[in-house]
Amino acid sequence: MQPLWRGTRVWRETRVIGLAVALSGLIVVMAGAFGAHALADRVSPSSLDVFHTGVRYQAWHTLAALGVFVWRQQRLLRGQILTLTLWFAGVLLFSGSLYALTFGAPRLLGVVTPVGGLCLMAGWIALGVSAWRQRPSEADPQ
Repeated sequence: MQPLWRGTRVWRETRVIGLAVALSGLIVVMAGAFGAHALADRVSPSSLDVFHTGVRYQAWHTLAALGVFVWRQQRLLRGQILTLTLWFAGVLLFSGSLYALTFGAPRLLGVVTPVGGLCLMAGWIALGVSAWRQRPSEADPQ
C-alpha cells in the first residue's frame, strides 16, 4: 500500500528536498577533497582559506537541511520549506561566490557573498519561527 500523500505536491517537494540535500552533500565532499589536494599548491593561502570557508558553511547548512528534511518526514510545517529555500539560496550565493572568487572571478562578485549570508541567517530565523509556532498534534504524548 502506498502512502496517502504519494503523488501530491508534498511528495514532489520531498523528492526535490532529498535530492538537493544529497547533491549539496556530494558537492561538500568533492569541494573539500579538491581544496585539500588540488588547490593547496595552486592558490594563495588566503584564497584557500576563503574556499574552505565556503565549504564549511555549505557543510553545516547541508547537515542542518538534512535535519529539517527528517523533521519534515515526521511533521509537515509551513516554515520548513521557507527555511530550506533560504538555506539553499544562501549556500548558492554565499559558498558559490566564495568558490568563484577563489578561481579568479571578478572581485565585484564579492557583493553577492553578504546577500548569501543574509539568506542563511533568514533561514535560521524561519526555522525558529516554524518551531515556535508548532502546535501539538493528537499523536503527541501529553
